[in-house]
Amino acid sequence: MNDSGRVAHQPTDGLTYDPSDAKYWDAGALRQEVRRVFEICHECRMCFKYCDAFPSLFAMVDANGGQVAKITDEQTSEVFGQCFQCKLCEVQCPYTPEDGHEYQLDFPKLVHRHDAQSFRKDGASRRDKLLGDPDKAGALARMSFGLANTMNRVKLHRWFLEKVLGIHREKDLPEFAGTTFEKWASKQGKLREEPGAEAVLFQTCYVQNNEPQIGRDTLEVFDKNQVDLACVKGLKCCGMPAWEYGDIDAVRENAAHNLDVLMPHVEADAKVVAINPTCSMMLRTEYPKLLEGKDRERAEVLSAAVVDPNEYIWSIRDEERFNTDFKSTPGEKVAYHAPCHLRAQRIGFRGRDLMRKIPGVKPQMTMECCGHDGTYAMTVEGYETSKRIGKKAFDGMQGADAGVWVTDCPLAAIQFGQHAGRKPMHPMSVLARAYRADGFPAPIASDGDEE
Repeated sequence: MNDSGRVAHQPTDGLTYDPSDAKYWDAGALRQEVRRVFEICHECRMCFKYCDAFPSLFAMVDANGGQVAKITDEQTSEVFGQCFQCKLCEVQCPYTPEDGHEYQLDFPKLVHRHDAQSFRKDGASRRDKLLGDPDKAGALARMSFGLANTMNRVKLHRWFLEKVLGIHREKDLPEFAGTTFEKWASKQGKLREEPGAEAVLFQTCYVQNNEPQIGRDTLEVFDKNQVDLACVKGLKCCGMPAWEYGDIDAVRENAAHNLDVLMPHVEADAKVVAINPTCSMMLRTEYPKLLEGKDRERAEVLSAAVVDPNEYIWSIRDEERFNTDFKSTPGEKVAYHAPCHLRAQRIGFRGRDLMRKIPGVKPQMTMECCGHDGTYAMTVEGYETSKRIGKKAFDGMQGADAGVWVTDCPLAAIQFGQHAGRKPMHPMSVLARAYRADGFPAPIASDGDEE
């Protein structure tokens, strides 16, 4: 603290974003960093337009005459409780480790540290345990033989879920598939145990349990481009749902398992194609920072191999095998939403770029948060806020006046479907259908037809 009573901007001796550092778990060390970061954010105020964490923080500081030191621990928890880890503030912030700035400020990671300490102290609620383990939820849903999907549309049952678990009664929840993507892949003879493929698929728990068709479309697109994409057995959720409420042990358990499955293929020079941007972000940027010991070393090797499916296909665009023999088109106007966790990876918008290869298609981008943000939109406290935050994205997609909507994030697709009136497709699904003559109603004219 300087002579004026304000907190200095330079990192305190409490700075760490590494859960393997004993200091990470020290409440006093965390408190020092919280005060410093709040001071910087209060003076900057660049991130006022994202989640409610920043407007709430600024209002609290203003109510205390600009004195960050008067923010209580309870108020800190309130501010951090409004962060849903979209990561956009980290993308926008000029003071981050990513930018090499001396302040070393990473607000989302500070929130994770706070939540991890809270979880270690208080544990998780029943709702967090349910939403934080999508694989278990999917298995239970399949055991119900479709009853789970039916009950999720029954008002009385949804009232019960809201009262008992805190899952908002009006929120559209993901449908559960009758069979997993992995089981389908096994029946199709697409599962492989031995390394040797050019790439392996990390289908994600959503594709595994909820929408296997996205995985099938991805395989079709890779096949059309002569990429040997293998499926592997036994992958688990990337761990982000558990990390949302601070359960580092669950993240590490899932990560270690996924490393065991994937590393033999990576060591044989295969890329790992992760369909969902949140999952590719976890594997690419979070595993190397969250794991410890040998697992961290393995995660660093894995990180270099992780790619988004669109990113991979785009990387071979100058090769002869790159396939632009599209047979049908979604039309000139396509509304494309760029998910937050795709933007956070700073890899460009390759789904958009690939769709431009379909003759005549001109994607119109919306770069606003949809508000779903993992499990946030499912909760009682987050549902209405998620709609408000997502409105700019809803308006942007509707304003494109497009016949087909697209997003890389399946949960964003659910959000748009409920609040904007149309469910977007995944870019891989658009490409897969465009390769088919009957994929879209409008055929692509051949050179002979044009003459």
